Amino acid sequence: MSTIVDLQIATTSTVIPTKDKIQLWLNTVLTHQNLTAQEITVRLVDIEESQALNLDYRGKDKPTNILSFPFEVPEVLSRQDTNEDIKIPSLLGDLVVCSQVVEAEAKLQNKQNLDHWAHMIVHGCLHLLGYDHIEDTEANEMEALEIAILKQLSIDDPYQDH
Repeated sequence: MSTIVDLQIATTSTVIPTKDKIQLWLNTVLTHQNLTAQEITVRLVDIEESQALNLDYRGKDKPTNILSFPFEVPEVLSRQDTNEDIKIPSLLGDLVVCSQVVEAEAKLQNKQNLDHWAHMIVHGCLHLLGYDHIEDTEANEMEALEIAILKQLSIDDPYQDH
């Protein structure tokens, strides 16, 4: 299976993963969840864009590591009352990752930079699939999935103390 990754590099940071790495991480999530290939946009941004999007969409006036925007099927495509064969796109959604925040978190948490990037991409993709961590039971389920998926990538449990 091969996820279609639309990689948009809008960051000045040079400490970013390759498109192949991002694709591997996304493929691993989708395979783990028994899903077929999807199209995902991954936009790598600087602090200013992350902060503006976080304020606009979450009401938080600070940059964040990753934002997930699931694709919503337009109403006209979701109606079942048509005889026409309308193909609903396999768009899963968009991930917006702030390079500087991810890099700073990796250093602060004593993690390998690429391992933390992988965790953020896995985390964001799970959000696109409808997982959340607001309630404790949801958080436990999502963290367990992240740990299992990252283990497939030979990456340590990101929630253990480093």
